[in-house]
Amino acid sequence: MQTSVEIHRWRRWAAVPLRLIVGFGFIAHGWAKATNGPDRFAATLHALGVPLPHVMAWLTIGFELLGGAAVLLGAWIPIVSVPMAAILLVAAVTVHLPYGFSSIKLREVTAAGPQFGPPGYEVDLLYLAALATLVLGGSGPLAIDQIANPERQRPS
Repeated sequence: MQTSVEIHRWRRWAAVPLRLIVGFGFIAHGWAKATNGPDRFAATLHALGVPLPHVMAWLTIGFELLGGAAVLLGAWIPIVSVPMAAILLVAAVTVHLPYGFSSIKLREVTAAGPQFGPPGYEVDLLYLAALATLVLGGSGPLAIDQIANPERQRPS
């Protein structure tokens, strides 16, 4: 049976999977927008009524790639979380809100496989919750912030 000290020692590792999943997720989304062509993403933003769509497309791609890398590495999470949360909120309201909460909408199963409808805002909320957890709870072990400033992440 584990003692409370042993449990506390392991709890600090809870942030690591969040960092890995959130960081990789943002990088994957930024990479997809970059390889698909920023002009295509800018056209989507224009259709949604986002002001300065080309500027916002490049900013979004940059924050997804660089912010995702920062989260993955555990660096500057309180700072990079602000624009990343803004990206998530804009996506939730302008794209996903009309489709409801659920991110998975199985429409039918065909010979080609399952067919899904458009995703709702569920995943946006999960990413927001994960970012808030990392900001409030810290980035955990193996984080650049912890290596640069060990007193900041020291367990209590």
